[in-house]
Amino acid sequence: QVQLVESGGGLVQPGGSLSLSCAASGNIYRINDMGWYRQAPGKERELVALIGSTGTTNYADSVNGRFAISRDNARNTIYLQMSSLKPDDTAVYYCYADLNIRSWSTSGRWWGQGTQVTVSS
Repeated sequence: QVQLVESGGGLVQPGGSLSLSCAASGNIYRINDMGWYRQAPGKERELVALIGSTGTTNYADSVNGRFAISRDNARNTIYLQMSSLKPDDTAVYYCYADLNIRSWSTSGRWWGQGTQVTVSS
């Protein structure tokens, strides 16, 4: 059993900052990539940022320079520091982890439950 638990969403004014975290727990052998997607009402889910096991990062063009993803491998946790937030950043943010539950198993993707981020004055 694997769980991803997110925290840190909420309401923030335009130009403000917010930080999200996502902790993976359970029967985990190895975590590979972790990251964040978001989905706004009426839109498709889109990749926001990802971080590999060695710290390599990748960002969507729309958040590059404003968002920063980081990772604590000892705690199986990732963080998303969001700054200069815009109303267009309003969405449900989902974390994911690509991981192996056994040394011999193929990698699978697990998802968090989602956390709402609302940017509004």
